[in-house]
Amino acid sequence: MVRVMTKTRVKLKGKLRTFLRIFIYLGIVLALVMVAVFTVNFTAGLIVAAFAALYLMAVLYLDFYNKPIIMNELVSFATEYGQIQKRLLRELELPHALLDDTGRIIWTNAAFEKVIHEEKGFHKSITSVFPTVTPDKFPVGEEETHQKLSYETGFYTLKMKRISLDEMAANSDIIEAESYEGYLIALYLFDETALRLAIKEVDSQSLAAGLIYIDNYDEALESVEEVRRSLLTALIDRKINKCIASCEGISKKIEKDKYFIVMPKKSVNDLKEVRFDLLEDVKTVNIGNEMAVTLSIGIGLDGLSYAQNYEFARNAIDLALGRGGDQAVVKTPEEISYYGGKSQKVEKSTRVKARVKAHALKEIISGKDTVIVMGHRLGDVDSFGSSVGIYRIAKTLDRKCHIVLNDVTTSMQPLVDLFRGNPDYEQDMIITNQQAIDIAGNNAVLVVVDVNKPSITECPELLRFCKNIVVLDHHRQGTEVIENATLSYVEPYASSACEMVSEILQYIDEAVKIRPEEADSMYSGIMVDTNNFMNKTGVRTFEAAAFLRRNGADVTRVRKLFREDALEYKAKADAVSQAEIYKGAYAISVCDSNELQSPTVTAAQAANELLNIKGVRASFTCTQYQNQIYVSARSIDEVNVQIIMEKLGGGGHISSAGCQFEGISVEEAINMIKNQLDTMIEAGELS
Repeated sequence: MVRVMTKTRVKLKGKLRTFLRIFIYLGIVLALVMVAVFTVNFTAGLIVAAFAALYLMAVLYLDFYNKPIIMNELVSFATEYGQIQKRLLRELELPHALLDDTGRIIWTNAAFEKVIHEEKGFHKSITSVFPTVTPDKFPVGEEETHQKLSYETGFYTLKMKRISLDEMAANSDIIEAESYEGYLIALYLFDETALRLAIKEVDSQSLAAGLIYIDNYDEALESVEEVRRSLLTALIDRKINKCIASCEGISKKIEKDKYFIVMPKKSVNDLKEVRFDLLEDVKTVNIGNEMAVTLSIGIGLDGLSYAQNYEFARNAIDLALGRGGDQAVVKTPEEISYYGGKSQKVEKSTRVKARVKAHALKEIISGKDTVIVMGHRLGDVDSFGSSVGIYRIAKTLDRKCHIVLNDVTTSMQPLVDLFRGNPDYEQDMIITNQQAIDIAGNNAVLVVVDVNKPSITECPELLRFCKNIVVLDHHRQGTEVIENATLSYVEPYASSACEMVSEILQYIDEAVKIRPEEADSMYSGIMVDTNNFMNKTGVRTFEAAAFLRRNGADVTRVRKLFREDALEYKAKADAVSQAEIYKGAYAISVCDSNELQSPTVTAAQAANELLNIKGVRASFTCTQYQNQIYVSARSIDEVNVQIIMEKLGGGGHISSAGCQFEGISVEEAINMIKNQLDTMIEAGELS
């Protein structure tokens, strides 16, 4: 019975089948030879016939008795061979598993069981073991999928390959093979823990380049006695060198107030964790100097070369200085991180920089036929006043000038009315976006005032059409800046863009004549941005105001221009009265925008009023306008609201900033502000 089953179930093929049947084929040939011999000689034929009979009997006997033995030996060999393969797979050091088409584990080898700390017979879903390996990550067709994953303390590359079962089903006696699409998934884990650790170690030892500048070197030295100045310099050097040495780095003084530093990347991460405490440590140096010393730090890392890291460091230090100093900026190819920035930038008494910039601006404008001026979207008094100042510069140099302005808010309307319809000014003095784009060309220069963020300019498209761009702004620079500007004059210490333009006007031409309307506009810009000379007001602010006053600005006339109507005054009063004092130090309120033509201006005024409440360190006022939520943030000196607003997508000054939200309600905006304050308090950024 066994032999019959073996013969019927197991069939030979190929060369082995030919080899076993060749003797039968030879017997047939022998029979033919026997017939041929009979035709020649009968006796000889009988002899051959006898031999042929014996040969066939022997062949049939061997085939009948030996073939089952051969078959059994082959089956035994195949079985042992399969067992060896199974044992090899089971003991393979590479973690390996088989999954069904739903992702359920049906077989694992010992190495895989060791990784997941389970015994043989574990049949749960692969997703329960590795949550990131979801069904949508399974292979499709002939493709092999790769996936990085971490499990416990190890790091692995997981590979999966699909194994089709249609051929098996076709040869099965119990499965209907028609339209069968079953498959298994072979899964392999390649341990990369050691490799990852090695790469991480090499990466942590890669060098970062950095620059350290002393922000107020000259001013600090002037505030101490001459005999003690060398001691102050030595103490600053010691602080910097000690900090960098503790970070396994090297510092080299390249100028009296500049240092070049090199340190491992892991040391930069250590400095990030302590939020660059060197910034605060240097401020403790006091040998009688009236002014605390502040630093700006720029660090570049993760570049393709050390030269690129140095270029990143230069960009980072420019950002730190442009944002007012007293902060560290870390630049990588992917992101820019900011640390510090809690101090107001000290106003410099010298006007050398203003004179140099004024001369450069004069050269640029003189070389072009047309000047186009634009401020930020939803322009305010400062942006319009500074635009009027640039208009006067262009007219003094006998150049055509246009101011780009689309929407006029109620706060700006009195100023705009001074020029629209005025016979002393051209009808195309104020133009729209499309008109500006039509005018733009190679013979036009674009002057951007009161903004250095391209996305919030009055007409961002205009930046692409003008090859010559000048930027004049007093806001701190952020990550997004206007690229390839021919001239950039960004001074965060200035109170307003109107103050900067007023200084430049004094160096353009001795015979410059400013009309009363223009003087009123620039004076208004200074007055509004300083909250009636109460915020960010320095010596040069009053000097600029005095210059404008001498040129016809009238304080009484300006005050009349900015009187509020009853609705605005009431809305501002309501916002102040309904304010919530969060954490005992942060005033948060909502300004109702109903029936207000310029709710953003009213909200900003309400935020200023909230600072008069005792104990309030910063104020935030939200208002809804044009399907957006506008946030006005203000502080006096204790909180840098610019950093808070930057983290919410906005920007501004250390004491005056803002941001905008789309697609959320006022309540959600307030919750986002509170969450950001909580996060910064927990991280130690706010005390």
